[in-house]
Order: sequence, then C-alpha cells, then structure tokens
Amino acid sequence: MQVNRRKKKEARRAAVRQRVRRKVLGTPERPRLAVFRSNRHLQLQVIDDSVGRTVAAVSTLEQAFKERGHAQGATVAAATEAGKLLAERAGEAGVKTVVFDRGGYNYHGRVRAVAEAVREAGLVV
Repeated sequence: MQVNRRKKKEARRAAVRQRVRRKVLGTPERPRLAVFRSNRHLQLQVIDDSVGRTVAAVSTLEQAFKERGHAQGATVAAATEAGKLLAERAGEAGVKTVVFDRGGYNYHGRVRAVAEAVREAGLVV
C-alpha cells in the first residue's frame, strides 16, 4: 500500500512538472531557474534551454556552500542562503532576469524561500 501511494505521488509530480515545462522555457535573455528538492538537500540551476547549457548552479551538497558557513540540509534557512548564492553566481554570469520553474513542487516552504531570496539578491523573477 505504501509503495502505491509513493508511485501515485511521483506520477502526479511528473505530470505537473511536464505541464509547467510546456509553458516555462529558458532563453538566453531570460534563462530558467529550476528547483529540485529532496528530503535532505536542494539543487538549483539557471538553464538556457535554447542550447541546453547550465549557466549557474548551487547545491546544498557542494563544498563551497558548506565552507561559507551556510545552513546545511533541506531547511528554509538553507534554501534562502542557496537562493542568495545562486543569484550571486548568475549575476557573475551576466544574468539579470530568470523565469522560475518550481519543478512540480508546491510554491511553499523551501521553494518559496528560494524564489524570495533570489528576488532580494537582485535577480528579477
């Protein structure tokens, strides 16, 4: 029974993700900010879909994130710090605006914290 529930949840998220991706597309002028969250970590990428290239990325797993003394793991505080770091890296790459791809997750908690932190750091979402 538990396996069925998990499969239904994964299938629902995959359907939502596909529906969002039909509308959200990254361009060189306005790349896509993609969010992936697991139970333990976050991964954020700024992607130019026209050439399939990652412009900037941040993960709570990476050493640079931990060395800066940021909160570890999958917390709202870590999401906020990751969003600020991503905005900094995207700015260095010349990105000023992005389109937000929530990856099929609800716009709540960590996903919302990333979006708000990126906006505060200067990227237009």
